[in-house]
Amino acid sequence: MNQSKLWSKDFTIITITTFFTSLTFYLLVTTLAVYAIKQFGASQGQAGLASGIFVIGAVFSRIIAGKYIEVIGRRNLLFTALILFLLASLSYFPADKLNLLLAVRFVHGAAFGAASTAMATAIMDIIPNERRGEGTGYYSLSVTLSSAIGPFLGLFISQHANFNIIFATCTVFSIISIVVILFAKIPEANLSKEQSESMKGLKLKDFFEIKAIPISIIALIMGTAYSGILSYINAYALDINLTSAASLFFVVYSATCLISRPLSGKLLDSRGDNSVMYPSLLFFVLGLILLSRASSGHVLLLSGIFIALGYGTAYTCTQAIAIKESPKHRVGLATSTFFIFLDTGVGVGPLLIGTFIPKVGFRGMYMALAAMVFLSILLYHLIHGKKSSGLANGRQPFGKAKTE
Repeated sequence: MNQSKLWSKDFTIITITTFFTSLTFYLLVTTLAVYAIKQFGASQGQAGLASGIFVIGAVFSRIIAGKYIEVIGRRNLLFTALILFLLASLSYFPADKLNLLLAVRFVHGAAFGAASTAMATAIMDIIPNERRGEGTGYYSLSVTLSSAIGPFLGLFISQHANFNIIFATCTVFSIISIVVILFAKIPEANLSKEQSESMKGLKLKDFFEIKAIPISIIALIMGTAYSGILSYINAYALDINLTSAASLFFVVYSATCLISRPLSGKLLDSRGDNSVMYPSLLFFVLGLILLSRASSGHVLLLSGIFIALGYGTAYTCTQAIAIKESPKHRVGLATSTFFIFLDTGVGVGPLLIGTFIPKVGFRGMYMALAAMVFLSILLYHLIHGKKSSGLANGRQPFGKAKTE
């Protein structure tokens, strides 16, 4: 049996564009806090806000984009967002006050949220239904690669040049994103009059896809746990004298994802959700436990491998499930719903986690996150796993997109 083509021209172009927009995000998220302190004398709290308000802007725009993407048109929304993304990149240069910097970061995040929602929605239409897990895995590698290259590039430039070079680099990436996407055909939703009418209104279901919320709750928990790694692993490494190993953590994480995601995606398509979700959540727990007990560089990097097999795999699986569970004409809303929950976990997580680090320390914090993810396995079983296991042969009907 011949498989439907996955690596089409449009799939490849949108994946490349996603890489460059995500690269801009990760390059800046590792440098903006330091920039705010050095340039404006910001406090640690203000510096954290300068870095994190980007995510707040992204969540805000996803709520709006999810509702209106099919009304505005995916292509129209994408190009508008990418142009705004470019203008925001240019706006870092004249921002000479902290309040102006915060405003630019919010707008930049809003543009990123709208653009990434439009691209993820389009890519889910391009991926053949029977290869949904595999395609989602490959597509999400663009974000994984950017999460490894971006922080490294940001730190390298900040050590060898001034911050204007960082902003110039982001501007170049933004221009590349616009030029590349010009060559892609963005699929639009063909909504019936009844479907268009059903998407009008100001109720909760008009801004969120209800059927995508259960699995998105799991994404929220995972994002919260992962934020403890993103935000505090450098401080933790300093505390335990493993800074050299920590500098390679995300390289090891990304390399593992490059190998594992295509394989886990194929497994998801052939064997069903549970064959991937249960092991990946357990791997995430094990990775967090290893991280909490790390006393050598080898153990720290080993934890990166398990966290990649855990969070890195479950991330793509939950996204694929959110789309599969939702009606086809609400795929844009389902996509935004998923990312709103995930981004909220990543964005708000550091604030919540930071409150109890002084009480339990970094090791205690990572053990607590391991316990939280372990409990999410039971939650996953209750809200999706037991239903998924009831399907014949444990297989998922990816080839039968919902249209109701």
